Amino acid sequence: LIELIVVISVLSVLMAIFLNRVAYYQELVEKTAMEQNIGAIQDALTLLQSKHYARGNADDITMLPTENPMKWLQILPQNYAGEFYDPSPKSVPPGSWVFDLKSRQLIYVLKRTDHFIPGKDNGNWIHFKIGMQYEPIKRNDVTGQDKELVGTKFAPVEQVNWF
Repeated sequence: LIELIVVISVLSVLMAIFLNRVAYYQELVEKTAMEQNIGAIQDALTLLQSKHYARGNADDITMLPTENPMKWLQILPQNYAGEFYDPSPKSVPPGSWVFDLKSRQLIYVLKRTDHFIPGKDNGNWIHFKIGMQYEPIKRNDVTGQDKELVGTKFAPVEQVNWF
């Protein structure tokens, strides 16, 4: 009888450790899937910027920050919930992407948050926007006031810590 109690105790401890690790890896997989979507959006943004330059429509690039980046993808992620006007974390299913029509930002609402430290708004979500990178134009080794667009970047609005 004592041996059975010892075996059950050891199995219980091992099961608790296993379940703890499973939750950790599930959250890590969620973060990795989110980062994969970010990479796909950045690639699409770079292709759009190149397309506009190649066609001589460089001015159209400045409109990209107002667009929904999900519309640039050939295949939408299964967890894309659509466009919302000023969403709250409770109005969007956890583990979903949503585009905010008010702020013109793409938002990821986390499903697992054990290793997530939220930003200033204390929400379990991450806001993303498209940034434009400019550099001063040099003419005859003199830097002028004018700037030219040198790149675009899809990045979080504010830094958050997740893992």
